[in-house]
Amino acid sequence: MKYSDLMMGWLGELGYTHCFFVAGGNSMHLLDGARQTMTCVPVVHEVAAGIATEYFNEQARATGSDERAFALVTAGPGLTNLLTAMAGAYLESRELLVIGGQVKSTDLAGDTLRQRGIQEIDGVAMSAPVAVVSERIERPISRRTFTDLVQRGSTGRPGPVFLEICLDAQGAPVDAASLDDGVAERVFPARAGESRAVEVVDALRAAQRPVLLLGGGVSRAAAAAALPRLRELSLPVMTTWNGADRLGADDVVYAGRPNTWGQRAANVLIQQSDLVLALGTRLGLQQTGFNWQQFAPLATVVQVDIDETELTKGHPRVDIPWHADADAALVEVLDADLPTWGDWLEECQAVRALLPVIEDVNTTAEGYLDPYQFVSDVSRVCTPSDVVIPCSSGGAFTVTLQAFDQKLGQTVISDHGLASMGYGLSGAIGAALAAPGRRTVLFEGDGGFMQNSQELATVAVNDLPIKLFLFSNEGYASIRMTQRGYFGGAYLGCDIRTGLGFPDWQLLFRAYGIPVADLDQRGLDAPEARELFDAPGPACFVVPIDPEQTYFPKITSRVTATGSMESNPLHLMSPDLPEDVARRVLGRLTAEQKELTR
Repeated sequence: MKYSDLMMGWLGELGYTHCFFVAGGNSMHLLDGARQTMTCVPVVHEVAAGIATEYFNEQARATGSDERAFALVTAGPGLTNLLTAMAGAYLESRELLVIGGQVKSTDLAGDTLRQRGIQEIDGVAMSAPVAVVSERIERPISRRTFTDLVQRGSTGRPGPVFLEICLDAQGAPVDAASLDDGVAERVFPARAGESRAVEVVDALRAAQRPVLLLGGGVSRAAAAAALPRLRELSLPVMTTWNGADRLGADDVVYAGRPNTWGQRAANVLIQQSDLVLALGTRLGLQQTGFNWQQFAPLATVVQVDIDETELTKGHPRVDIPWHADADAALVEVLDADLPTWGDWLEECQAVRALLPVIEDVNTTAEGYLDPYQFVSDVSRVCTPSDVVIPCSSGGAFTVTLQAFDQKLGQTVISDHGLASMGYGLSGAIGAALAAPGRRTVLFEGDGGFMQNSQELATVAVNDLPIKLFLFSNEGYASIRMTQRGYFGGAYLGCDIRTGLGFPDWQLLFRAYGIPVADLDQRGLDAPEARELFDAPGPACFVVPIDPEQTYFPKITSRVTATGSMESNPLHLMSPDLPEDVARRVLGRLTAEQKELTR
């Protein structure tokens, strides 16, 4: 048999069932092998193959499915087109297996020539900075070696694996038995450490205002198993954006999503807590605020992470770093004898009532929809079985993760570490294929959508139940905000008036045979719109958003005399709260700390 056929068999035994690909000459044997054992999904552009693979795997993991997907690309442009997807998965710590073709081993350029083989470029060197494994296979390797390389992407801190396979190795005739030396043993990271658990439990017992912050490193299964105990303890639970679906927004212990672009109440509460137990989150700058020195100023900060370097990076201040698996740490802590925090949970609920997510501070011109209210309205009509994709950057993204009220059972998947435009549609394709029969609800801005709009062909040919809410604001909302806020409204390349072009949405979607509806002030309350939302198959809803729409609350920054940026801490979002409300909800911050954070 050919080596490519043998490899696909090995992948099948590891649980791989789907292959997202763009065909190419330097990957021809690989594709021939995949078609015999995999569900092969062609896409129009390689970056879509990588993004769809990432979201497929996230959705499969969310439902406990053993199915996995990989991306298959050809040499040269196939790999360069895919690098954005690899970078996104790397920063989000997500599994992404990429198998790439390469020219024959005898045609490799080596260290001196720029190129010898057709389409040849050093994919291994290009992928290395955004992969946990980046290897070239010039001759057949054994099953154990191959499976070890593949499985490194899903053990420890997950990340992309790139295997570049030369054309002559792909097509080489092999004896299967001689290469079958078994499957490599998976090496899992150390579980929760007892010494750290004792410290954390002691700190929890002493705390009066603790907050549990769940990140994407906490599995949905572990969060679901912990919920009864968390309710019993009345322990307020917050989530990062990657952990947004770990519990429902209506849960009694839910206390919101803190973030630079987070919910104001959650930001106020985490800043007034006296203990933050951060599980499975790297506590990046967007999570803590760029003024990370003032993150949780009253609290003992506990961070549990599988990557020890995240615990020692120096920001934010971490009082108890715990190098461990987040799921195991959660179990160990909650199994301890702990007090309850009913009074603090009531205070959290009261603050959330005083500081609603949708604030009456934004300006929306007549004839347009308020994006915050619209997202909130859509969340109410979504069902617990829906898959929710909040694109990856811009106004549509931040508004969705501020205003969407998730239901327990929904999957919410985004990719914001790279914050690349164009993730939404491709991600929705992967998630929809991993969740047959479930509606996939996508929020995307018109600027980001146009960067991968070609994948409407993939949606149409597969008749995927993707409901796209296209925020039509004639350009790039976040870039427009930056140019308005810091450069006096000197707009350039951010909308139709300054050089961007957009199609007639009705014509574009109809060209692919996808139903499209222009929403009016009724939003989804219009009978025809709601009927289309509930109908099978794909649909687009064009949401009219004011090009000059404001997006508050948010953390604002100032340009200092040296030209650097200085940001407010999390609890001081703009605009300022009314003085009486500020006194009520910020009362625990001492006068000294208030002075430090002005």
